[in-house]
Amino acid sequence: MSVEIIFEAHGTTFDNEAHKSSGWNDVALSPLGIRQSKEMGERYRGEFFDAIFVSDLKRAVDSAKIAFRDRDFKIIEDKRLRECNYGDFTQHPSPEVDKEKLKRINLPFSNGESYKETTVRMKSFLDDLKENYDRKKVMLIGHRATQYGLENIILAKSLNEVISAPWSWQPGWEYELR
Repeated sequence: MSVEIIFEAHGTTFDNEAHKSSGWNDVALSPLGIRQSKEMGERYRGEFFDAIFVSDLKRAVDSAKIAFRDRDFKIIEDKRLRECNYGDFTQHPSPEVDKEKLKRINLPFSNGESYKETTVRMKSFLDDLKENYDRKKVMLIGHRATQYGLENIILAKSLNEVISAPWSWQPGWEYELR
């Protein structure tokens, strides 16, 4: 039993450029994010995916549609791949939200959710992948919380470890779900 997963972060948004934490705010891609999405499509030209799963938030959906607009891939929206719900911290300055993240592993953001809860969502999603995509290759386009869940569940890293690690963009992360 094995599923090959390529994870890609959604393209840059207007909130990213304004250094705001979007959470579940459904913000659009910026011109830079549109260009990044086109570049993602070019990176994977010639590759096949059995499915491309995306968060149901506009920035992830649009990233996939732009990247693979001329390809015949099944793009499936799934709410479980969403970013953490920052509740009252939604659209607050990113440095302010970043300072809260380690405190919010088990304790939800006020009127939001915890990273433990986002990981439970990811576990449910990954269980479905195991059941329905054995020996397949899929792409996930999501958010930091999406990747935190992948790192925690597949690589057995603690949420404390993955949230406190410095994050920098790269062209895709590869995971093998067993």
